[in-house]
Amino acid sequence: MSEPANPVSVLAIDAGNTRIKWGLSEGRRWVATGAVVRQDVVRLSDAWKALPVPNKIVASNVAGEIIRAELGVLTARWHLTPQWVTATPAQCGVVNGYRQPGQLGCDRWAALIGAHELHHDAVVVVMAGTAITIDALTADGRFLGGLILPGLDMMIDALTTRTAGIRVEPGEFQVFPTITRDAVWSAAIQASVGAIERMRAALQAAGEANPAIMLSGGAAAVIEAHLQGEVVRAENLVLEGLLCIATG
Repeated sequence: MSEPANPVSVLAIDAGNTRIKWGLSEGRRWVATGAVVRQDVVRLSDAWKALPVPNKIVASNVAGEIIRAELGVLTARWHLTPQWVTATPAQCGVVNGYRQPGQLGCDRWAALIGAHELHHDAVVVVMAGTAITIDALTADGRFLGGLILPGLDMMIDALTTRTAGIRVEPGEFQVFPTITRDAVWSAAIQASVGAIERMRAALQAAGEANPAIMLSGGAAAVIEAHLQGEVVRAENLVLEGLLCIATG
């Protein structure tokens, strides 16, 4: 299907715990993207100076009210009010299985919508960042539920800060670690991979044939190297979902 002659331009913003990612689209095509660490949110002003005026602004924010307010100030240059996404019972072909749908994180909701748009079969949606979320999505768009784990760095930080005898340098993955730094790093990876693969097995047991794993986030490459079966890498999965919400 061809895009309209004058496609809608959308500025999508994903304000996460560590970074704020953004993308400007024309229709379904990203024409500019970028990211800053959360503490440098004011740098977005320079990054956005050269952008054309978008038709819509849509945002996911899990970084707190201060960041939301700062983003509101920065986007005021276009005299547009951002659409702040919250999880709903159903949207863009995805049905929210949370008991209280609004309690699902807006970034997870957007990622599920993005995954359903990009991959029309059953999939385990994994966002590997500061935290790791592992969500089960059926081929017909039903979100069955999911897991939230500490991210790789958070797991290691928790172990090293809450024990007296473990102070380690970065390690390497080993199946049978024989030094402490490798034992800590390998355990973080095994815990993450194990949770992902158990969720895939559970989704398959629920009647979904051959679910893929869709990976996004800063630690995606590290985790992907240790997974088996079909793995789909998706850059900026939350932005993809935000675009669907804005244009759907």
